[in-house]
Amino acid sequence: MKKLRRYANLARLSIGASLLIGLGDYVLLKIGEPLGPFLFAFGLLGVCILGLNLFTGKCGFWVEDGISVVDLLIILVVNLVAGYGFGALFSMMDASVVAAAEGKVANWSCDMAFFLKSVMCGAIMYLAVELYRRGTKLGILLGIPLFIFSGFQHSIANVITMGVAGAFSLSVLLCALGNLVGALGAWSLCCGVKMPRLPND
Repeated sequence: MKKLRRYANLARLSIGASLLIGLGDYVLLKIGEPLGPFLFAFGLLGVCILGLNLFTGKCGFWVEDGISVVDLLIILVVNLVAGYGFGALFSMMDASVVAAAEGKVANWSCDMAFFLKSVMCGAIMYLAVELYRRGTKLGILLGIPLFIFSGFQHSIANVITMGVAGAFSLSVLLCALGNLVGALGAWSLCCGVKMPRLPND
């Protein structure tokens, strides 16, 4: 029963994260660039301040925080399912948002370019959260517009967009893998793996 309650709380915090990213994605679809990418930052900022569970904000800390594989998978699955549901809800609010979402989804494909864009987004997400943990919100406020203006791919935002469009593509799973690879790569290069000191250092 105790483990069940823990998993239920894990899922609740993951649904909350999906809602916040959904709000950011909605305003991005609604007003586009140049203001939308900056307002999207509200989503990740809220996730970090409230301590919610967002896969792209957690996966880079998999090793560092000792997150179990089961917990990370639960966060991902709940983010994806809840995100798609929130997207479907948003689709009932504005036809222009649906059209914008359909246009985005039509351009996604399971190829190397898409995967690499997912990797780069994962790296930015890890660094944004790491900078937040070190006491500055600038990583989030600048990192979110950076990945959006660059055309990089965020798996949870993508599944929300799919929900708005009423479509689904397996590209979201490739995107999640790329986000994971990018986040862990940024962690290992910037924070996690310490190089041995040379004799003359």
